[in-house]
Amino acid sequence: MDPSSDYHFLNQILWRRVKLTLVCGIFEGVLQHVDPNKIVVLKKVKNVETGRSVPGVKMFFGHEILNVELLDEVEQGGEKASSVSLNTERTSMDKMKDEDLNVCEPPFPATEAPTTSLLNDFKYSPSEEEEVTYTVIDQFQQKFGAAMLHIKKQSVLSVAAEGANVCRHGKLCWLQVATNSRVYLFDIFLLGSRAFNNGLQMVLEDKRILKVIHDCRWLSDCLSHQYGILLNNVFDTQVADVLQFSMETGGFLPNCISTLQESLIRHLKVAPKYLFFLEERQKLIQENPEVWFTRPLSPSLLKILALEATYLLPLRLVLLDEMMSDLTTLVDGYLNTYREGSADRLGGTEPTCMELPEELLQLKDFQKQRRERAAKEYRMNAQGLLETRESPSDTFHPFRKAVLSTLPPLEETDSWINPSNLP
Repeated sequence: MDPSSDYHFLNQILWRRVKLTLVCGIFEGVLQHVDPNKIVVLKKVKNVETGRSVPGVKMFFGHEILNVELLDEVEQGGEKASSVSLNTERTSMDKMKDEDLNVCEPPFPATEAPTTSLLNDFKYSPSEEEEVTYTVIDQFQQKFGAAMLHIKKQSVLSVAAEGANVCRHGKLCWLQVATNSRVYLFDIFLLGSRAFNNGLQMVLEDKRILKVIHDCRWLSDCLSHQYGILLNNVFDTQVADVLQFSMETGGFLPNCISTLQESLIRHLKVAPKYLFFLEERQKLIQENPEVWFTRPLSPSLLKILALEATYLLPLRLVLLDEMMSDLTTLVDGYLNTYREGSADRLGGTEPTCMELPEELLQLKDFQKQRRERAAKEYRMNAQGLLETRESPSDTFHPFRKAVLSTLPPLEETDSWINPSNLP
């Protein structure tokens, strides 16, 4: 049977249980995806020789498959098992690295595709207020090139990632990239490293394109050690949140960094109910760390991926405004220094004194007032950090300041900041 016939036959038996005979083993599983390049994806995989089940999904490549057999099952009405032998002749494509194989768009029929029990239990349904349009990039021939052309024209974009323990020891499954008008979800699990070789690496390393990320440490480690990519020119919203907190409290630092959920509530004033998708995301990961390996990924989970990246761009703008607020105030004072004062102060056309002007000395007063206000709102720990949570492992409370302000007065033995000791 020629390769094209193989492809059409296998597409007709999607979502049915098959047995693959390989050069070096035999596997059974539900046929989830097949493309003309002879990449076959199974889920609920079992190694027939060892009897062990393989978690998540597993990819097989044409050059290693000797035979595909359709197994008899009750729902198949007692049909006889059918089989097809794939062309095992090694072509130049077969000899390429696994990650360099083209992956065509999976023909996932929405009405036929069953979901796992985990996704059936997924109760979250994004509201209309959270509508977001996204494009899934899981093949090179049609969508990838157009996406890269659009992305390379941007000066600012947001980046998020999902996978299993995303770092040098884990596995990157999804890379989300959002611009002001579009959101792209790159399926790295299917595309492999070729996605980076064909343009994503250039974007991630480009010093002219600003990448907005919340906690870039994990993704930076993963990209560097697994793909040889040095992430560059990053605006990290988690770092910006700490800097803004320090400015807001007159120089103090918090005892904890903020989650994306905290940052969105604090700075963008997003109602917690609209961020429920972040809580559900965390719950799903705890229940199944390999949830992002599922193919096809449900629309609800795809929307979570898109929303994660979408919120980062407006968050950056608000953080910039907050961090620049002092500069704006001081410049406003500078503008009025001479034009609203007496002409007698202007002895000549050139400034004759380089002492720090009174208008800029206000910054010292700003800092003192903020430290005094922070003394009333926060407790200081032994390291001199303000306790935004009781401990770094505490669950997030979106109204931490409001809660602190309602607490009863503490006894003298409690370690609140003493305003009289402030500089």
